[in-house]
Amino acid sequence: MIQRSSRAPTTSDPATAWALRISVALVFSLVGLDKIVPRFSSSWVRTFDGIGLGQWFRYFTGTVELVGGLLFLIPAATAVGAAMLIATMCGAMAVHFFVFRHPANSIFPAMYLVGVILAFAKLREERRTHDA
Repeated sequence: MIQRSSRAPTTSDPATAWALRISVALVFSLVGLDKIVPRFSSSWVRTFDGIGLGQWFRYFTGTVELVGGLLFLIPAATAVGAAMLIATMCGAMAVHFFVFRHPANSIFPAMYLVGVILAFAKLREERRTHDA
């Protein structure tokens, strides 16, 4: 007779943790670079013109996304990277609601937000399991 334990497994999976880190870093680094590199950022130029704060804000947002994504790769800095990305996505959602007055368009930053939160939660769980 095989008995199954009701407890969660106590081993962490480093491959899953790194897949999450790389996925978040890749998505946000590419989107951040897309905002920064003039060759690719024509739609972002129009978007940030609509926000009304100037193009410096596009560069700032792209840099925050790029740095936040890269920090997500570093285990000791994951919380800082996650905080940067979460704040950026909350800001993007607010812009869609209050500046552009198109709340339905906030679904895309909301999906990114949920992805970062879930990835960060999984990484924290993995770390607790590993440390226990």
